[in-house]
Amino acid sequence: MTPAASGALRPTLGLILPTTLEKEFPAGTGNTFGATPGTAAELTEICRQAEATGADSLWAVDHLFWPQPINEALTTLAIAAAATRRPILGTCVLQLPLRHPAALAKQAAALQLLSDGRFILGLGVGSHEGEYQRAGVDFHRRGRLMDEGIAAMREAWAAPPEPESAYRLEPVSPRVPIWIGGASPAAIRRTAAVADGWVPLFISAAEYGPALRTLRQETERAGRDPDAVEPAVVVFARVGRDGEAQERGIRWLSELYGIPGKAFERHLVAGTSEMCATSLARFVEAGARHIVIMVAGANAVQHFGYLRSAFLARAETVFSGVPV
Repeated sequence: MTPAASGALRPTLGLILPTTLEKEFPAGTGNTFGATPGTAAELTEICRQAEATGADSLWAVDHLFWPQPINEALTTLAIAAAATRRPILGTCVLQLPLRHPAALAKQAAALQLLSDGRFILGLGVGSHEGEYQRAGVDFHRRGRLMDEGIAAMREAWAAPPEPESAYRLEPVSPRVPIWIGGASPAAIRRTAAVADGWVPLFISAAEYGPALRTLRQETERAGRDPDAVEPAVVVFARVGRDGEAQERGIRWLSELYGIPGKAFERHLVAGTSEMCATSLARFVEAGARHIVIMVAGANAVQHFGYLRSAFLARAETVFSGVPV
């Protein structure tokens, strides 16, 4: 059931914050910050611009070891929490098997308190064996480590205060929602069993609908309301002239991920803002209620603004009756 059919609010549109802030301020914006990329002041400005542009959510990616410079996700979101008031904030997605569950439970609780309840902990197992090797974690146990980690964090958040113990996990935050990435059968089963949201990457609009139906069936099989899991999706996007935007976006993603560009050919939404909005609408028609944009290039907020304007105009005509 699409949001229009169910009478839900319009689908939300969020932005993945730049992995590094180099070249993120377009010429002529009046930016007077220093030349060093990635300062707290620059990140604060990016977050404020994104909020002013209308981003419903802001997300940070997570990698401990990576071929390219990449900001740390939880630190990034702590700055975003201080810089903004309205957008939801989340990790998209954090590789839990590479983290200690107790430490992450404490960090997530702190972010939930600092953001006044706006934080979502997006989790995944990752797919880069080399990163696991550098971290000293068994890549082949990542699924089990994920399940054990989620259980440990939920237990930590739910545990009552222990006055008899001198060592306690406090302060206690409101419940931290967990969203899970991935569209593999294992990821879908895990999402159905324990998650509050589903946020896959590398999935087409044509594939999204059948996968969402499977998720709802698995959620019901797990003894939960089939609509208990919020359906979201991450979409790569690049605004520009049709062929040029496609070519530049694929090249940028290939450099970021360190894999051949052909891996992104089916998954990059590229072209004019109107063309991109049409492609995003297909995910909504397939059942997605939250779309998270990863801009395949610099000037992420500027590109997001073009996309959001076109997407809202598209929503007014396609999703009739849905508040925008």
